[in-house]
This record gives sequence, structure tokens and C-alpha cells, in this order.
Amino acid sequence: MDFEFGPADDAFRADARAWLAAHATRPTTPRTWERELGRDGWIGIGWAEAGYGNRQAGLSQQVVWAEEYARAAAPARVGHIGENLLAPTLIAHGTAEQKARFLPAIARGDELWCQGYSEPGAGSDLAGIRTAAVRDGDTYRIDGQKIWTSLAQDADWCFVLVRTEPGSRRHHGLSFLLVPMDQPGRIDVRPIRQMTGTSEFNEVFFDGAEARAGHLVGGEGNGWRVAMSLLGFERGVSTLTQQIGFAEELERVIRLALESGAAGDPVLADRLVRQWAELRTMRFNALRTLGSSDDEGAPADPGAPSVAKLLWGGWHQRLGELAMAVRGAAAAIGPYDWSRERPYELDALQHLFLFTRADTIYGGSDEIQRNIIAERVLGLPREPR
Repeated sequence: MDFEFGPADDAFRADARAWLAAHATRPTTPRTWERELGRDGWIGIGWAEAGYGNRQAGLSQQVVWAEEYARAAAPARVGHIGENLLAPTLIAHGTAEQKARFLPAIARGDELWCQGYSEPGAGSDLAGIRTAAVRDGDTYRIDGQKIWTSLAQDADWCFVLVRTEPGSRRHHGLSFLLVPMDQPGRIDVRPIRQMTGTSEFNEVFFDGAEARAGHLVGGEGNGWRVAMSLLGFERGVSTLTQQIGFAEELERVIRLALESGAAGDPVLADRLVRQWAELRTMRFNALRTLGSSDDEGAPADPGAPSVAKLLWGGWHQRLGELAMAVRGAAAAIGPYDWSRERPYELDALQHLFLFTRADTIYGGSDEIQRNIIAERVLGLPREPR
């Protein structure tokens, strides 16, 4: 893959930069911002198909958009799960009717999505899920629990991995359903308060929740194939956007080290340089992987997503630790205001440290990623169950 940008990329960059300069600084709500992006075609620029109200852009231009978005300090996205995960999966596995129903709404920023994968006892080991769906005419009725569901409190829809074959085990008998979240009494969303004091994740309880049979993606019993395809998209081009955010965080830590004099410590200076070099390596690895993606945009190498997860999970966790080392003893305290119900609030770097403790667990733990590489790529014997 050619890592250089060409004239068409430069023109695209100028367009993106001008649009963001005109729009990104206005006060707005998350949903309003999604609709503003959608109105001008900025949602779904990396989709393999056009015609849903989205612009189309090649890989290099998707990187340009991510860079300019970060540079403009544009609002945090709440529509990325639908745009970057579900939409490519529907393009690859959905029916014409499913694409027509859901893709335009995602491209307009009108409908937000969450992901119903992990369960208590079936987090990294996704094949152990127990949430069940029973066919009843043109409807599936769903019972069970999901956990660590990002944005569930705001989502209109959830794509849910369920067990549709009673008595089935592991990855057999699973199906991929699109479920409306507005079902009072049948779907209960409970935010999970983390040690950061925030609640990015949720528990979701399904008690007879309904999904239309026409919203089954990939056919009954093919949920594992669809789910694994989606995970390939999750660790595809979106990793480049993630890395741009990582670069912003690293820059903040470096700036603090220079201002405080901590960069004069040769050990800390060496760690800062290593973090920078490793981030550059991850970027080139991501570009190389994406440059060899299949026709649907998923990595052609089956081990690439697991390698990427191992790389960025450990890197980001080490960045949080480095941020605290640069801060020294001051990292143990934070700004406080006794007039508040919670007088102590975390600053950005303290939040970074605490949140990154989970980086090597969520999205598939390091242990699971190593098993995938060993078994599916290297052909080593399976771990005893």
C-alpha cells in the first residue's frame, strides 16, 4: 500500500477542513450533530456501497477525514456503532430490504445503534452466550441479559447475538437479530458506574422483547459468521480513527512532561519515545492490513484483527501508566469543589489511566486474542475446554 497522499486526497482534505471549520464549533447536542454530519453526506464515506445519502471515499480519504476530524476537535460521535459496525455488516450480509430500511437512516444520523454481544459469563468467550430468541410466526421473542453495552441508554436499535436453536452449544445455533430498543417493560437498560465515576457501559435485560423475523441478518443459525464478520469491520478502518485519538493523548502527555521537567528523566524520556515509535508502527500495520482487505472491506488476514487488538490494548494501557509517572505524586489527587455532591473529579489524564485498565479485557481479552492467533492462524492445538 502507498502511504502517501495524492492530489485528490489534498482536495478532499481541503473540503473536509472547510466543512468542519464551519460546523464543528457550533453548540449542538450529540443527535443534532449526527444529523448535521448526515445531511452533508459525511456518514458512511467508507461504505462499500453508495446510494444511501453517503459520500464515498477511498481508504486514504477516510484517513484524511479522521485526521481532520481530530484536528478540528469535533464533537464525540454517538453514531459510530451503526456507521462503522452494523452498516458494513448489512452491506456484506443483509437483504436488499434490510439495507433499504436501515442504511439511509444511519446515513442521515437519524437512528443510533448499540451492540448486544457480551453477557455475564460470556464476555471475551462470545460463543458461550445464553440469551435466547424463539420464533413466533413473524416475530422472535428474546429473553436474556447483555452487559458492557456501550450507548445502550441512547440507542434506538441494538444488533443482538442470540441463541435460536435450543440445546445448541458454542458457536452453533446462533443468530444475528436487529432489535428496537423502545420496548418499555420488555427491555431494561441499567447504566454501570465505573471507577472513573462515569457510565459509558450498560446492562441490558430482555424480557420477551420482540424482533421482526425480517430483521434476522444472514439467516437463522448463521449468527456466528455474521458476528465474526462484524468484528473484522470493528478492527478495520475505525482503528485508524482510534489511533488519531491516541496521538492526541500522547501529545498531551509529552507536553506535560516538557512543561514539568519530567522529560529530563532519561527513563521517562525513553518511555515517551517508545510510545511514539510504537504508535507509528501501529499506524503502518493498520494501513498495511487495510491495504490487503477483501472486497467487503474486512481484513483478508484472519489473524489481523487479533494482532491489532493486542497491539493497541497494551499500548494504550501503558500510555495511561506513563501519564501517571509523568505526573508523579500529584497524580494521586485532583481538583476538588466541596460544594459538589462528588467534590473530587478526575482530570483527563487520571480518567485515561483508570479507563485504560480495561483495555486488555474489553473487545476480547488478550488471552482470547492469543488463542485466536494460535488456533486459527498458526494451527496449534485448541486449548482444552
